[in-house]
Formats: sequence, C-alpha cells, structure tokens
Amino acid sequence: MDRNVIGYVKEFFCTPTAKGGFGWTDSQYSYVTSFFTAFYAGITIIAGWVIDKIGTKLGLALSLIIWSFFSMVNAFAGSSVVAHTIVRSLFGIGEAGNFPASIKTVAEWFPKKERALATGIFNSGSNIGAMIASLFVPWCLIHWGGAEGWKMAYIICGAVGLFWLIFWFAIYAPPSKQKMLSREEFEYINSDDLAIHASASEDVAVREKIPWGELFRFPQTWAFFWGKFFTDGIWWFMLFWLPDYLKKQFHMTGHQVMLPTFIVYGIAIFGSTFGGNLPRIMINKGMAIDKARMRAMFLIAIFPMFLILTQYFGNVAHFGTNAPIFAVILICIGAAAHQAWSANLFTTVSDRFPKIAVGSVTGIGGLAGGVGGVLVQLLAGALNTHVPQSAYLIMFVISGSVYMIAWLIMRYYLSKAVTIEGM
Repeated sequence: MDRNVIGYVKEFFCTPTAKGGFGWTDSQYSYVTSFFTAFYAGITIIAGWVIDKIGTKLGLALSLIIWSFFSMVNAFAGSSVVAHTIVRSLFGIGEAGNFPASIKTVAEWFPKKERALATGIFNSGSNIGAMIASLFVPWCLIHWGGAEGWKMAYIICGAVGLFWLIFWFAIYAPPSKQKMLSREEFEYINSDDLAIHASASEDVAVREKIPWGELFRFPQTWAFFWGKFFTDGIWWFMLFWLPDYLKKQFHMTGHQVMLPTFIVYGIAIFGSTFGGNLPRIMINKGMAIDKARMRAMFLIAIFPMFLILTQYFGNVAHFGTNAPIFAVILICIGAAAHQAWSANLFTTVSDRFPKIAVGSVTGIGGLAGGVGGVLVQLLAGALNTHVPQSAYLIMFVISGSVYMIAWLIMRYYLSKAVTIEGM
C-alpha cells in the first residue's frame, strides 16, 4: 500500500499550479521514483547482510518501522520535488529490508519443494496492498480533495504498517524458538539442508559462515543478480506508471482508473500463487528441483510477451470502446506473469544457498533489481517528456522482452554452478 500511493497522486502532483496542483513534469516525477528505487536498491544489499546477523524477526520489524514512519512524513513534504525525493529515499531505506527478511523467513520455515509456493503466497500480499491502494488512494483524493487527499493517503497507509507490527511481534518466531512446533515438523522443515560447492574441490557447509564477499564467487549469485536486474524494473513501471498510462491513453479520470488497476493487481495474485505452485507440481511428479524451477520460469517468461501487443490492441481508433478492455487484459497477463516469475526467482536463492546466506544473496539481487528499476523509471520519464506519442509503445515492448533475456542469462550462469549435494 505504501509503495503504491505515489502512482495515484501523480496526476495531482503534475497538475499545473494554476489549476491547484504542484506543476511537476513527468521527468520530475520520475526523479522522485528513481531516487526511491536507487536508495531501496543500495540499502537492500546492506539490509540483507544485517538481517542475516540480527535475524528475521527484529530485521523485518526495524524495516517496517522506518518505512511506515517516512510514509507518514511524506505527507509533510509540500510541493517541493527535492523534499519529496529526500523523504521517498528515506522511505526506500526502510523498505529495503522487506524482501531479504521475507525470503529468509520462507527459507527458515519451509523445505525447498514448498518454498516457491510459500513465496508466491506471501508475495501476493503486495498485490492485495496494491488492490486496496487502487481504491483507497483515489477515494482519498475525491473525499478530501487533491490538496489534502494525497496527504491523508500517505498518513493512513503508513499508520496501517505500524498496526501490523503488533501481530508480527506477538506471533512470529523462528522454528528453533517456536514452542508450538512439534519435533516432527521441525525435522520436516530442515529435511533438505544442503552443502554447497564453491568449486569442484571446495565444500562450504550449511552451518558455516560464508564471508559476504565470497558470495560473488558463486555463478548462482550472478544468475539471481541478472534475473533481478532485467525484470524488477518492469514491476516498478507497472506500479508507478500504470495509472498515468490509463489516463493518457484512454483519458480516464482518477475515479475511473480505480477498477482497471484493481483488476490488474487482483489477477497478479493468481499469477503469484499459481507460478509458485508450478514447480511443486513438477517436483511431485519426480522432476529434480533445479530442473523444475528453470522449466517453470521458461514457461512463465513466455507470457509477458503479450505486453508487446498492448498499444496495438489499446488503439481506440481501431477498437473503439473495447480498446481499454483489451489493453487491461494484456497488462493483467503481464502482471500475473511477473508475479509468477518473481516467486520462482526469489526461491532460486534458497534453492542454491544455505539459510545463513539467504538474506545476503537476496540483498545482492535487490541491488541489481533496484538499479534496473532506476533505469526503467528514468527511461519512462524521459520518453513521456520528449516522445509522449511513442513512450508507452517503447516501454511495453521492453517490458515484454526482458524476461526471456533474463531466463537465458540465468540458464547460462546456473549451467556453470556446481551441483548442490545433500549433506
């Protein structure tokens, strides 16, 4: 929810000052989202290392406190692009711990064959948040008016995160400290702890501490790095620019974008859970875990290609009132495919690394994904400013193409990874 607010208040921020808005350009808006993404990326690599040190319970709680606080502070940034950039960057620092802690939690609580499905389920929570934001933020703008509505959206969404913190502290504990966990369940969770070979003759035991710098020696680290670099930015694009696309392409109002964006993020939930379950189905039929994961990701990488057709089917001159329906259907396919891809991409870390290193490797990938996200944000802003007629055509072609490129690069690096052997 916190992350999605800015996409829906963009219209007010970019409304000319004579009409009551802030008078931002698309490029200025892209600077705010790009700096957020950059700080998110830069701190993720540190956050992953810290979470491996202090544990998931404290690490995720600390991250949430920071991002919720600065989400609320964003309401007091006024109209200054610089002020919004600074506050949004600090917000990104807090959010940086989210995925390293979440992926590490899944690694702690699930055996390997179940991790992609578990990741898909928790990752669908971000889509539920996006669905709520698609209804709630425009409602704030309508109910309180643009000048006050954007402030209330930031404040209320930030406060909700702090409320969630109560349940996290009350309920969560790692398996080793969870009193309600039976011995049989504990053994099942840890049934496939592994040893990893850095090279053909060098063993790194599961419980041995792996120096952070040595993680870059593993080809599987680079597979995750490039997988995130090429594809994370596409989701940032959908989060931050989808409302703007619907308004510019189909002249929708802030009220009218509520339903299509709600549908897009709702469909993405099915992609997240189905995509997470797909390799599990293959594994249960006897396929090796690594092979099942990559085969599932190959199949998933095909579906974002439908995004390439978005501008063709979204042409009102050709398809009339059906054009926005066709465009939203194609975007739904792309969004669902991304979430399916993401569930499996994250799980490649816990497939290939011991639990002690999962947070650190996830942080490294988060850095790569953030850099890719910055480039996508800047490109979207520049295209909308300088070539607005072709901006979204170019963006959708890129969005549809990069997943298969990422899969090919990952396959190359994973083919060089030394086989993981059971202990």
